[in-house]
Amino acid sequence: MDCPSEENLIRLKLDGPEILYLDFDLKQRELKVYHQSSADDLERTLDSLALGSRLLNSENFSGPLPNSGKKEQEQKRLLQIVLAINFAFFLIEIVAGYISQSMGLIADSLDMLADALVYGISIAAIGAAVSRKKSVAKIAGYLQIILALLGFSEVLRRFWGLNYLPDFQTMMIVSSLALVANTISLLLLQKSKGKEEAHMQASLIFTSNDIIINLGVLIAGALVHFLQSPLPDLLIGCMVFFMVIRGARSILSLAK
Repeated sequence: MDCPSEENLIRLKLDGPEILYLDFDLKQRELKVYHQSSADDLERTLDSLALGSRLLNSENFSGPLPNSGKKEQEQKRLLQIVLAINFAFFLIEIVAGYISQSMGLIADSLDMLADALVYGISIAAIGAAVSRKKSVAKIAGYLQIILALLGFSEVLRRFWGLNYLPDFQTMMIVSSLALVANTISLLLLQKSKGKEEAHMQASLIFTSNDIIINLGVLIAGALVHFLQSPLPDLLIGCMVFFMVIRGARSILSLAK
């Protein structure tokens, strides 16, 4: 396993009453499947994903299944905290973005909302049925695409009316606060005992991207001030909207 999305694909594929427990080891690229089906059927199912899987060992197991309940509850609480942080800054940034006329802040607010949806999917993925995971993922993916397309249309509208200047101070202050919030979120996720699991890895990746975006908005704010032009703000807005669409496509591919 070299990609978090591969684990999600396997979990979706092996979701059924005959599958009792999946134990992933991402570092060793190994998976232990506790199941009640035949090993041949299981191997054929994994082969259909074309991930290069091969059977290493098969044996009877009569002991108790690994207990992951405590770890799942810890992950759920942690993701709920990070979700609350992202949703709060979505509200802060979208209001500040409209007041300051900054597309960078508006785009970053939608990225915060997109991440909040990702964390919601991660929470739903903890012990949830495959149908629920797919439904939540589809809704989140399509919503992100719609929001990003609306953002692109607003960028185009503003591009043809460059007789305004975003408030660079608001841009830099709010993006600095968002940077602190995302750094705290990243530190919390890195301390998670289950950070190697796919849904937690996805959350780490999205939060790391957020920090890069926050730095981009900070730089754009400084350039708006020094160049006395809204173009840096529009450029960072376009880049963030593109990242939102790319993330949405990844989520939709997992939901198929």
